[in-house]
Amino acid sequence: MKLGIQSLRAYNFFYFSLLSIFISFVPVYLTFRGVTPGEIGMMVGFGSFIGILSQPFWGMVSDKYKTIKRIILLTLGASILVGMTLFTTNHVSLLFLLVGAMYFFLLPTDPLTESLNYRVAQQHQISFGSIRTFGAIGYATASLIIGWTVDQLGMDRLSWLFLGYGLLAFVFALVVSDAPSSSKKLSRQELKQFFFYPKTLQFFLLVLIAATPHRTNDSFLGVFVQSLGGSTGDVGQAWFFAAISEVLFFALSARILQKWSEIKLITWATALYTIRYALCAMAPSAEWVVYLQLSQGVTFVIFYTATIQYLYRIIPEEWKATGQTILAVLFFGFSGIIGSIAGGWVFQQWGGAALYMVMGILSLVACGYSLTLWRSQRTEEIQS
Repeated sequence: MKLGIQSLRAYNFFYFSLLSIFISFVPVYLTFRGVTPGEIGMMVGFGSFIGILSQPFWGMVSDKYKTIKRIILLTLGASILVGMTLFTTNHVSLLFLLVGAMYFFLLPTDPLTESLNYRVAQQHQISFGSIRTFGAIGYATASLIIGWTVDQLGMDRLSWLFLGYGLLAFVFALVVSDAPSSSKKLSRQELKQFFFYPKTLQFFLLVLIAATPHRTNDSFLGVFVQSLGGSTGDVGQAWFFAAISEVLFFALSARILQKWSEIKLITWATALYTIRYALCAMAPSAEWVVYLQLSQGVTFVIFYTATIQYLYRIIPEEWKATGQTILAVLFFGFSGIIGSIAGGWVFQQWGGAALYMVMGILSLVACGYSLTLWRSQRTEEIQS
């Protein structure tokens, strides 16, 4: 058991290191290749649209064949091949297609990994955070290493870094144990009832509103830091601070979730998102934006773990992998399309400060909506 969990932790470390290259540095790489913020927004938006189709697809394949590990090996292996091509080309049209391919293979690996983590944690009665923390450590260290390497040796080294982290993730994925699958047959009627249940629709709408500014930050943080005079190393440092703060809060997530309700935590997280983005908009230099990323743990981790726990509490057992991908479709798909395309347009028209102010306003809307749901939930509890 210990060997299997340690292997899963190592896989998380290297997979999220690999993911950091794509999420944190692809916008910077595209800028290096001469792509404008508006074009970056279109590329990421197109990729997010692909993700809307690919993430439910791979989730349903996983549920149908009752395996997560084998699907991860397939999507991860394809991601390594596509990523190596992406980081060695400078043709805009080809970059457009390759970014879309990465959203088809690499991004769906994320919800599958989270589902694997959650199920293994439940099976062995350990906290989800005790496994996922190693992913955050990988993301943090990789962001710092990659930013420094690119600064010292050039952007062309990204392809070799991607290959190295990808192969290590693949090796550890080979030796991890597959997640336990449900013995129940898939019921489309139960899934239909789940999606048309009012609480589910309200929950997914909240996720969409709150995730849009988060995904906008994923797409344009590096470009924003550089627009304020920061270097590629500063971009890596910003993502390092964001990820290292995640480590702490993933480690504490189990205690936090036991102490407060999910909707209450989501409300506080969206309120802090509002403050975070407003301060970024008013930042006088790149250094301020870099250090503000330390708030990532208290915003993203609290929000994300609370949404996962709420989802797993209301979804039928046999559809958990599919449900996880639906959450990912909202978090990384629809919100990514809105955030990247609209964000790229706002950035190009009015600059990064205006974009982050809009993100703060949208987070405030999410906070108000979650507060409404929180009060509604408290009223139901009192009546019952």
